[in-house]
Amino acid sequence: MKFRSVFEIIGPVMIGPSSSHTAGAARIGLVARDLFGRQPKWAKIHLYGSFAETYKGHGTDVAIIGGLLGYDTFDERIKTAFEDASAAGMTFEFIPEEEEMDHPNTARILIGDEEGDMELVGISIGGGTMEVVELNGFPLRLSGHFPALLVVHNDRAGVIANVSNAIAAQGMNIAHMEVGRKEKGKMALMVIEVDQVLNDELINELQSLPNVTQVSTLAK
Repeated sequence: MKFRSVFEIIGPVMIGPSSSHTAGAARIGLVARDLFGRQPKWAKIHLYGSFAETYKGHGTDVAIIGGLLGYDTFDERIKTAFEDASAAGMTFEFIPEEEEMDHPNTARILIGDEEGDMELVGISIGGGTMEVVELNGFPLRLSGHFPALLVVHNDRAGVIANVSNAIAAQGMNIAHMEVGRKEKGKMALMVIEVDQVLNDELINELQSLPNVTQVSTLAK
């Protein structure tokens, strides 16, 4: 495992007790909320491996709910996340699973409201860091370290080039990019992490491109 900075080794400024089970879990919840784009009304959280075994004692449960409320790892309000969720009108359920996953600290989060829903699988990889490894059935790798674009599109020739050219025209550098599709010629997903702050001009341009159906962003 490669770390980008010393802070990923010693851990982030956080509400304890565990960088993997608390801080990493809070980041998974926070990224889920950011990708959803609004406060969810309900959440079902399936926990696997050590998350399932120790989630109450290590604060994984309150951390994930805190993240879904928009609280970062250092936010003291994580301690009262259950009460705050109730006050915000968000219901939630934790479901420990016995199934073995590729990573021992895995959470599958389903969130939604009257407008729609979203499913995300995240893993806590240590030092308070996390990765999203699945989004609405699409396998991917999203670290949350960089501003990111998630571009849903029809699987057609030239779409990836058009998106890449639009990003380059803004003087932005792509740090990481993944593409995937569920079936040839059907829905596809681009996940693009960039070095610069995203702007509305780029997002509007991407949304207007042929065969692009949805653009979501994740700010750093």
